[in-house]
Amino acid sequence: MAAPGHAGSTPPLSEDDAEALLRCICFKTGPPRTVGVELEWLVHDRYLPHLPVDEARLDRAFAGLRGLALGSALTFEPGGQLELSSRPAASLMECIDSTAADLTTVRTALARSGLTLTGYGHDPWNPPRRLLREPRYDAMEACFDRTGPAGRSMMCSSASVQVCLDAGHEEPGPLGLGRRWQLAHLLGAVLVAAFANSPAGAGEPTGWRSTRQSLWAGLDPARALAPPTGAPPRDAWVAHVLDTPVMCIRAADGPWPVPDGLTFRQWIRSGKPRPPTRADLEYHMTTLFPPVRPRGHLELRMIDAQPGETGWMVPLAVTMALFDDPEAAETAYRTVKPLAETAGTRPAPRNPLWESAARNGLTDPELHGAAVSCFAVALEALPRLGASQAVQDAVAAFHDRHVLPGRCPADGFSLLSKETSS
Repeated sequence: MAAPGHAGSTPPLSEDDAEALLRCICFKTGPPRTVGVELEWLVHDRYLPHLPVDEARLDRAFAGLRGLALGSALTFEPGGQLELSSRPAASLMECIDSTAADLTTVRTALARSGLTLTGYGHDPWNPPRRLLREPRYDAMEACFDRTGPAGRSMMCSSASVQVCLDAGHEEPGPLGLGRRWQLAHLLGAVLVAAFANSPAGAGEPTGWRSTRQSLWAGLDPARALAPPTGAPPRDAWVAHVLDTPVMCIRAADGPWPVPDGLTFRQWIRSGKPRPPTRADLEYHMTTLFPPVRPRGHLELRMIDAQPGETGWMVPLAVTMALFDDPEAAETAYRTVKPLAETAGTRPAPRNPLWESAARNGLTDPELHGAAVSCFAVALEALPRLGASQAVQDAVAAFHDRHVLPGRCPADGFSLLSKETSS
């Protein structure tokens, strides 16, 4: 049996081929028409969330979920987190309604096992515990362990709301690819701060409002970084992908090799231990975790999982409004553009702007001012996007409870409370 991506099954990849493929498949431009959401959840005992759930109990519960009729894709993360990934939807409400229906189905099934979905960006009580034993995760763990414990916590203890939006027009303007790329990397820090919801780990405060975001910043030197600023999106991303070290080289048998410092470009040029293929390049991209990941569309990965059954709707609605409504997008861009001076030249999330967002949330005056302006603009845009009154009310309530007073969900968390936020 040939190894995955082995040159015996598909042709080796040249450097020119790799660059051409990356330019073609990562940014598919056109008018923004669709939206999607990927929801990661921690899974806890319904009444004792501070205690780890027995692995056999989780296995039985998850086996029952696999037969459910869902519109979303259902997957499981290494630490037993559950993820629902919606289909691309033609409108905000189509995305919300279909995902909410799937969540109700999943919650009902888990409740029969005494389990619940919990909305924190990082497990506040239980230390990381890897449940999935697969070559990918064995290799990932070995790779991350070289630079410290952040990787294991990210893999096994974190959860998020990831918003997926079309890349935008090829031409300039508020809905153009270049503008949306810039907006994502500046507004992203505002979203981190406003929705920070992970202030604890292993039963102790961490000193961060978004511990989850601090973990991404603490991974290896390149894998979780945005490309350098200043270059056009395609140029920046192509160079970033090819010059980031390979996490692993897939093999048919035995553990997957985990090279130390071998970039994909170097792998192409050396052809060792075997020549890489297109499948290897596509797989390599799944091992990169920047705050904004281009996958044809833009995947915004910086938002912590949110409390409550409907809390996830708020960041989805706000983000779509600020990107896909032309008037709101223009105002949001003007609002966050000055944040570039604070960010400086270092890529997100390892720059002063993103670090302050994760550590300080909306107590940072600059981020607080930007959030107040952006939420006001989003509230004006939501009716134009067809948002239901319930969604508008949820965003308005978050705005009044958190944004205006300069608070984020993490500020209301107490380790003394054992109530779940499902």
